[in-house]
Amino acid sequence: MKVRLVLLAWVISWGLIGCEERKVNEAQSGSETTSPSTASIVRTDTLEARISEGEQTLLDPEPNIQKQTANAAYEYGDYQKAESQWEASLQLQRNDPETLIYLNNARIGNDPAYSIAVPVPIDAEINVAKEILRGAAQAQQEINTNGGVKGKPIKIAIANDGNNPNLAQQLAHAFNQNSEILGVIGHFSSDVTLEAAQVYQSEGLVAISPTSSSTAISNVGSYVFRTVSSDCFAGNALVEYSVNQLRVNQAAIIYNSTSSYSTSLRDVFKSSLEKQGGTVVAEFNFSQPNFDIVSVLTELKQKGAKAIVLFPNSSGINALETLDKTYLIALINRGELPLLGGDSLYKPRTLQLGQENVVNMVVSVPWHTKNTNSQFATTAKQLWGGDVNWRTVLTYDATMALAKAIETNPTREGIQQTLLSPEFEAQGASAPIKFLPTGDRAAEVELVKIVAGNSSGFGYDFVPINNSLQPTVGVCRSN
Repeated sequence: MKVRLVLLAWVISWGLIGCEERKVNEAQSGSETTSPSTASIVRTDTLEARISEGEQTLLDPEPNIQKQTANAAYEYGDYQKAESQWEASLQLQRNDPETLIYLNNARIGNDPAYSIAVPVPIDAEINVAKEILRGAAQAQQEINTNGGVKGKPIKIAIANDGNNPNLAQQLAHAFNQNSEILGVIGHFSSDVTLEAAQVYQSEGLVAISPTSSSTAISNVGSYVFRTVSSDCFAGNALVEYSVNQLRVNQAAIIYNSTSSYSTSLRDVFKSSLEKQGGTVVAEFNFSQPNFDIVSVLTELKQKGAKAIVLFPNSSGINALETLDKTYLIALINRGELPLLGGDSLYKPRTLQLGQENVVNMVVSVPWHTKNTNSQFATTAKQLWGGDVNWRTVLTYDATMALAKAIETNPTREGIQQTLLSPEFEAQGASAPIKFLPTGDRAAEVELVKIVAGNSSGFGYDFVPINNSLQPTVGVCRSN
């Protein structure tokens, strides 16, 4: 009974601090909390109204007068006026990526350009959408400022896919029907990318996802790529840390069966641990209606688990619920068993709500803020007024890779063949970009640990593990 009262008190306290959480600058991971005033917006308009090069504002339901004026001017072909108004808007809100993209589009006007599309989950994940667009906007700004691609600038069409698989498929068809669009940077979640990938593959249009990590994406076809590392790399890295650093080879996994991301990590971790002589002694499903945290923790200990591996999904079905259950698990565990997790836990909310209960939790992430070259980081701070997170960085990388392929052969088929070439390489924010035959990026992952610190403002920080083991990449590269 005492444990359940503690849980109730924790839930109530979370509700009280929720408003404060939204006020905090979350620069350490670059992740942003979702504003209820925008996250609840569900647009029911036409497909055409979900795509814009500047004629409408998609991110802001109540844009300032400068943005409204710029939208109208752009739609009527008055690019000079649109440019001046978007410049004025950026003076008011420098970290607005949509405005910077539209500004660069206005500077192009009717001049020849190479067009790409960037679908983002505005209806469902407004701040994730901004993070992704910052990466695309920074790449576009850099490319166009330096003379474009063979003298032609990059023009970006933003699209709102709502993180909805069916809508993403419709947008994919729309992109394909627009012959000016040479490639797509997206989509956000693995489930949405898997659905849209069917269209990109069948119709021959390259898509590069910066954020979809499910292993299933490796097998969807030769027109689908990604700059985020596959869950194969993340799962293997966590197993190697568990076995070689923690000396633990008996673990329990808690995951969400409704999420491709979550089940992907579960499958990789389990397979990799068994190959190293270990055992997953128990599996629990967040989405089961009879999921009970106290019972789960009791059972996994009875079965001999020496570590708890947590793979909640950060988007899609039951995402917020699975994250909350994860924090409650950490609260009850109170450091008794080591905790390991995927990148869905790499956010300030984990530090804020977990507090001392998540100290020493190890999380696998595709990139960390301390691993970026100074040029990219300097430019990012100038544009956005602070550090950016991995979604921004890997979107920047995806855009730079697509631009490099366009430079080699500016046709849809030529872009695909270029990206698949063993000789292809583009410079990313922190490392060169190369792709495996599966479309996966030839990249490793980072392991970070939660420790006491002051950078986040919550008393705890994510820090890279010194001399951490790298994943067994050979297993992933053979997929």
